[in-house]
Amino acid sequence: MRGLQTAQKNIIIVGFMGTGKTTVSRLVADRLGWVRVDTDDEIVRRAGKPIPAIFANEGEAAFRDLESRVLARVLARSGQVVATGGGAVLREKNRRLMLDGGLVVALTADRESLIARVAGGGDAASRPLLAGDAAERIDTLLRTRRNAYDFAHVAIDTTRLSPEEVAEELLSRA
Repeated sequence: MRGLQTAQKNIIIVGFMGTGKTTVSRLVADRLGWVRVDTDDEIVRRAGKPIPAIFANEGEAAFRDLESRVLARVLARSGQVVATGGGAVLREKNRRLMLDGGLVVALTADRESLIARVAGGGDAASRPLLAGDAAERIDTLLRTRRNAYDFAHVAIDTTRLSPEEVAEELLSRA
């Protein structure tokens, strides 16, 4: 892999919900023989409750604080493929941590694909930011996060690619 010191760095996958971060991170970690870490899973483990419960009981700000702490702890290690939550990029501190922590890859997809993957797949219930009309919430979030992923070293549009094709593209550009 070009530009990535396998013993010293990580691959950090960012992107809007439904772009394929979880699936692609599994495939890339398997191919590299690296550890895969999902920051949302780490947050749930550390908090002892699901993300919707954190949002409901403590609010989004408390969730984002916990997310920042987990991200810092995870990125202190190397040789990992890290899938982040879609909003992890909202804090400048997190973006700096990611850029310092390895190769940052942003996964993107068009609006229709995101709605089909997230709202249409019954997955919306586990995503607190999609409460209410999921398509409307996706539109709002896409507007507010329009340039949020632009800091990444690499961007890959997953709209018309299978997860395996995305993993291959990521590895070819790493």
